[in-house]
Amino acid sequence: MLKTFKILLLVFAILINMICTNLACADDINDDEPIGELFEQDSVETMGNNRINISAGAAIVMDTVSGRVLYEKNAYKRSSIASTTKIMTAIVALENGRDDEDVVVSKRAASISGSQVNLQEGKTYKLGDLMYAMMLRSGNDAAIAIAEHIGGSIEAFAEIMNRKAAEIGATNTNFVTPHGLDNPQHFSTPYDLALITQYALRNEKFCKIVGTKNAIFLGNNITNTNEMLSLYPGADGVKTGYTGQAGRCLVTSATQNGWRIIAVVLNCSSRSTRAKNSKILLDYAFGNYKSYEYLKEGQEISEIKVHKGLKGNISVFSDRDISIPLKQDEVDKLQTVYNISKEIEAPVKIYSKVGTIDYILDGKILASADIITHDEIDRKDFYYYFNMIFKSWTGLVRAK
Repeated sequence: MLKTFKILLLVFAILINMICTNLACADDINDDEPIGELFEQDSVETMGNNRINISAGAAIVMDTVSGRVLYEKNAYKRSSIASTTKIMTAIVALENGRDDEDVVVSKRAASISGSQVNLQEGKTYKLGDLMYAMMLRSGNDAAIAIAEHIGGSIEAFAEIMNRKAAEIGATNTNFVTPHGLDNPQHFSTPYDLALITQYALRNEKFCKIVGTKNAIFLGNNITNTNEMLSLYPGADGVKTGYTGQAGRCLVTSATQNGWRIIAVVLNCSSRSTRAKNSKILLDYAFGNYKSYEYLKEGQEISEIKVHKGLKGNISVFSDRDISIPLKQDEVDKLQTVYNISKEIEAPVKIYSKVGTIDYILDGKILASADIITHDEIDRKDFYYYFNMIFKSWTGLVRAK
């Protein structure tokens, strides 16, 4: 009888631990209702911002090119972000490591709680494989192994993460771990997460990883926890998250007609709710906005005079592409402002900035490009004028 009681007590303890662990961190792929049914409902299109109704605690939609915010709800409020943290972990790893590097798993990595890919202490794995394990299956053990390999320790890696966040402009973010388990000092905002994701999506390898639905890890098939990849047309990333404090979180990227946007939802009550909220936001953006191309990198802007230059004029060009998402009624209101002098002083160096182009809507700059040179022009100096005088004098002598 006593033995049976002990066994029951042990089973009960294990169940409690599993429940607590699941509440602490997961990216759990199971939920209480079929998500697919939510996507059979009518989409939310041609609605104004005030009519969108989402239950996420905080959210944002951002254009990946211009960075224009198309919708926001508590977008600048600090929040727990769970495993969406791993977007930054992936950036740091991709920029500081190589796929073929060997990573030895520590005890700390192998014993972490929450979502895992069951890495074994002391065993060696390839960094590239761990990246897929971390981003598809949200392996906390993979995240720690990557962090310790790249940074030497979790703490040192977090410092690199924070420096990168500051560089990107995510100034209301602080990372403590590479996995995102609840910690009062570990936080971000929907806006910062969108900025970080915008930066990450410029990396082709990152895009390939987060857009992968299934992969093979150690001989086993692993499926991406991001439900949007299979449910939403054009979805091509990015990362799920779940802890007791953060709730269900999701950063989604989606591309339609060549236009890519980012949607972030934090603190949702269930996996199906975060999917539904994400769908509403993406439908709203794609249904109400269209991306308009205004500039191409290298496009000639004008020709300007060069004072005292060996050449009297120089062509100047845009330094980047400019595409801006606009509602139909905003197109005619967009102003293009050229800030450029009619004349510049020689000498002129190649790729010198000589002005800017600003695209302004209702007094707010939506996008800007630098105007630069593609050539060099030397200044007329003493020897130039001496040579001119000499040639003139020689011509006069010959004429006589």
